[in-house]
Amino acid sequence: MSPCLILDRDGVIIEEEHYLGDPGRVRLIPGVAAAIARVNALGWPVVVASNQAGVARGFFSEAKVGEVNRRVAELLSAGGAAVRAWYHCPHHPTEGIGAYRVECACRKPAPGMLLAAARDLGLNLARGWMVGDKLSDLAAGARAGCRTWLVRTGYGAGEEAALDAPKTNCAGVADDLPGAIDGILRISSTSPGP
Repeated sequence: MSPCLILDRDGVIIEEEHYLGDPGRVRLIPGVAAAIARVNALGWPVVVASNQAGVARGFFSEAKVGEVNRRVAELLSAGGAAVRAWYHCPHHPTEGIGAYRVECACRKPAPGMLLAAARDLGLNLARGWMVGDKLSDLAAGARAGCRTWLVRTGYGAGEEAALDAPKTNCAGVADDLPGAIDGILRISSTSPGP
């Protein structure tokens, strides 16, 4: 089985917008479409797994999450890149409204979205990579059995000082997703898979 790439959305693929529910505000981070296209060309499945607590907080609906994801997909497609599947967690354990206020298994740092993607798509998480701009992204990846990479875009520059690389199975830190993919592909080309 090929490796897989699991990406956080906000701050990794697109510019961080605090609680983004408006597809008109979506802006790709420069170079991400070309970087994801490189991974697509290798046949690796690319998946997005994103916490969307704005739903739980009542800022926007799950339908709006879908609209934003579709806009991101359109922009990526224009750059020759594709995401196979999109996962989001709409919950928050303390700030949620109604049924969304719950301690769930999908909100990162829990690995639920990654495990669901593995079940749904037949991913080999032992050969997988999780790229995020938060330590919770890396923790979810590590708990799911992936290697991880931190990017400095989004919240990443502020998270780097607290990074515990062994605990989060983090192989590196890069300025952005293109840099992370460079590092991931370099490591993957020199290390045998399981």
